[in-house]
Amino acid sequence: MMVHGSRFQLVRVLYQSVQSIMCAGRVISPRAGFATNPFIPTASATTDKPCLLSSALRSSSLLSPQLNGPTFPSSKFSSLKLCTVVAPRYSSRNSVRMSVDATESNAGKQALLLTDAAQLISSVETFIFDCDGVIWNSGELLEGVKETIDMLRSLGKRLYFLTNNSTKSRRQYAERANKFGLGVRDDEIFSSGFAAALYLKTINFPANKKVYMISESGLSEELDQAGISYIGGPEDDDKKADFTPGAYLHHDHDVGAVVVAFDRSVSYYKMQYAALCLRENPGCLFIATNCDEVIIPTGVQGLPGEAAMVGAIKGTTKKQPIVVGKPSTFMMDYLCERFNIKREQICMVGDNLETDILFGKNGGCKTLLVLTGVTDLKTLHSPENSIQPDYYTNQLSDLLVGSKLQTPTHQ
Repeated sequence: MMVHGSRFQLVRVLYQSVQSIMCAGRVISPRAGFATNPFIPTASATTDKPCLLSSALRSSSLLSPQLNGPTFPSSKFSSLKLCTVVAPRYSSRNSVRMSVDATESNAGKQALLLTDAAQLISSVETFIFDCDGVIWNSGELLEGVKETIDMLRSLGKRLYFLTNNSTKSRRQYAERANKFGLGVRDDEIFSSGFAAALYLKTINFPANKKVYMISESGLSEELDQAGISYIGGPEDDDKKADFTPGAYLHHDHDVGAVVVAFDRSVSYYKMQYAALCLRENPGCLFIATNCDEVIIPTGVQGLPGEAAMVGAIKGTTKKQPIVVGKPSTFMMDYLCERFNIKREQICMVGDNLETDILFGKNGGCKTLLVLTGVTDLKTLHSPENSIQPDYYTNQLSDLLVGSKLQTPTHQ
């Protein structure tokens, strides 16, 4: 595999003064070009949009480029920026700012009820959709979604689907979408599991190192596609922690990263193994595919999200995770670079203020909140909510009123 361009030493930044909440973390924002093959980034940089940091953090000594532990091989990127943020809180009782820039710019602004779908559609050339709570709920396609997708495609809009759910791979999500007749290609749908694999490739994760996974099978398939060795995941589902006197768990010292994703079979054994790797393997990375606090897989009740798993590892190791899923703009950067998309020409559509909408705001896009998932109208209008989308509407199919547009805006 040939990689052209300069090679720069990866700078891993130590953040020791982060507000203590259950799932705080670092958001990764690479700013250099991606090649057509998503696992072979090029070194040609484009625009360098600053990471969303507070002015205090920008000037902080915490950003000094000092390495801790063994040095990994140099990155394929011509630049790689890391920024620290506070992870989202689900409850509207907790007014948390993932990005000082994004939320302060929202001060005094209220979301507008979408009354002119045609105008919104004509103002952008690309739509990025969250999946759960926007496209489908509890495995069922939401009403009017297929007609809306078909309408937008007929107008020449570019459509991408970006989910924080890592339990399935891109291939599996494309298969699900196409069972509903949505005509989604593998290169139009992306998961946070793919983002974790992509991140490891961008930092030249050493070939002689392994990943320990707390995850389901979706992540392992993405790591396979990236050519990254791993252990754990579903293979550890039946393993139990041994609490007998003198019991000692031997762990693999070649593990160079622990990746925590959503895992319905999470266990004490998996947490024990992950914690040992992070504590005892010098320089071992702690990566989270997301820090969602609540998921609604049944469509009727909020259940603990990945934050519960990430928080357990963070609590016992005192380490901060590298968060690659929304609201990190890591995947926004990738999509814009790979597909040559202008951020101001994107509308991000989601059901979660603290992941989807903040992702769009941090990425410089228009944002549309739909009320078919995590966020309800009461939460949106709460005086304690500091995250405001540009527009909100009941459901994705409300865009159908914009079908009177006749001229495609993008080919």
